[in-house]
Amino acid sequence: MKATVSWDKELTFNCETESGKHLVLDGKGENMTPMETVLLSVGACSSIDVVDILKKSRKQVTHCECKLDAERAEEAPRFFTSIHAHYIVSGTDLLEKNVARAVQLSAEKYCSVMLMLTGNVKITTSYALV
Repeated sequence: MKATVSWDKELTFNCETESGKHLVLDGKGENMTPMETVLLSVGACSSIDVVDILKKSRKQVTHCECKLDAERAEEAPRFFTSIHAHYIVSGTDLLEKNVARAVQLSAEKYCSVMLMLTGNVKITTSYALV
């Protein structure tokens, strides 16, 4: 995997992946910040796992949402100290144990973004089946 990040102006950078996807990031918050993308990546990566695990278990998922709450260090570097991911899942014939297992497998085995942060960030999860 390759990517290019090019300075545009002030604290704004144009980002492009080798597959041709573009994103603008900046340090002032006018666009998405790099830390926001890390947080979103935790939610997206783990949500992909949760939906995929449930579908492979022949469960019908109709909704999956991940609400994220993160704390950052007060001093620079302002890395994440903790992230909590709360999944709201609904579907047909879903049981609480199905959702619990999918969330656990994502957090402990499959989510590469969460696993990459393990040891540096306290990551917790919860879920609701609605």
